[in-house]
Amino acid sequence: MLGQIGSVVKFHRKKSGLTQHELAKLAGIGKAAVYDLEHQSKSTRIDTLLKVLRVLNIEVKLASPIMHVYEEQSLETSKNFRSEP
Repeated sequence: MLGQIGSVVKFHRKKSGLTQHELAKLAGIGKAAVYDLEHQSKSTRIDTLLKVLRVLNIEVKLASPIMHVYEEQSLETSKNFRSEP
């Protein structure tokens, strides 16, 4: 999946009718960062990636075989926190 991120970003950018420069401006990053991301020529910081994904309306989901357990525990913790005086 990590190897596909650059091509997914490029596909969405082009379908959105944006140039690399326009995407960079909308995301608040440099054009070189978009180029590097699309061509996987350098490591991309997670905050930079998230800015680009947000502009392109690409959602990131965390998945694992036990994610439902985490979500149930988080919900319980949230309920308990709200019910405390």
